Amino acid sequence: RCPNGMGGFRNTSPYYPGAPTPGAVNSCPATRPPSDVVISQIYGGGGNGGATFLNDYVELYNRGASAADLTGWSLQYASATGSGWDSNRQPLGGTIGAGEYLLVALASGGATGASLPPANITGLINMAAASGKVALVSSFAGLTGSCPIFDATIKDFVGYGSADCGEGSTTTAAGSNTSALYRENGGSID
Repeated sequence: RCPNGMGGFRNTSPYYPGAPTPGAVNSCPATRPPSDVVISQIYGGGGNGGATFLNDYVELYNRGASAADLTGWSLQYASATGSGWDSNRQPLGGTIGAGEYLLVALASGGATGASLPPANITGLINMAAASGKVALVSSFAGLTGSCPIFDATIKDFVGYGSADCGEGSTTTAAGSNTSALYRENGGSID
């Protein structure tokens, strides 16, 4: 495995495990620089039986020191083991100020739950409550593959529940119809 714990493998000698093969290229991708804008909350239980809220949502947070322009960016979703990013894209836009949040209201799975606060953006992605993958992408081009974690346009990536891909060496906890997934410290800590 790569030293950053993120997919891929080192090109090592078959005779001396862990020793680099002379002249070989390391296949470990570089670690992506941290983004100022991150996914701070995910809720996929909207409208389902026992749901807290009527709609799914993703909340973004700008942990940077200056405003961030989201023109041309997108939120993309795939099921826990899926690769259907292209059909689950929500365009983003506008500006998110330093230390501010942006609420993206998404689809509903039924008629149960309270209305969300007024959203900055409204979309149609219908996420699963327990498991899935959400990517914050600096383009509108659809991601490819079930684990596109090293795509250079990804600014943040969350695999939750039984997802087959996540940032780092694991996914986050499963969500539910009654609870959202939260990034620590109001959205500022990975």
